[in-house]
Amino acid sequence: MRGWRSKLIFLLVVYFAGFATAIYVLAPAPEDQACRHEEKSLAFSSLKPDEFVESFNAGIHKCLELIKDAAWHTGKFLKQKYKERQQKTDR
Repeated sequence: MRGWRSKLIFLLVVYFAGFATAIYVLAPAPEDQACRHEEKSLAFSSLKPDEFVESFNAGIHKCLELIKDAAWHTGKFLKQKYKERQQKTDR
């Protein structure tokens, strides 16, 4: 009994730690610190925001195409195996 409780508590701690991290990252910074941080980050970044969005979008679309292709092949494979199993049970 004790094993599942400790796993549940561990998962809750990890979940809320991730949630707190997301809130911290997405929270707006004070105005004076935000301007200085933007200047530093843009100076060190190799990609402009528009270029990053375009490359990220292209990467996501490639990933989706691969997923669609894999799903199609998996569906085809499963249909073939289902037909084979049906033929074995019909005999």
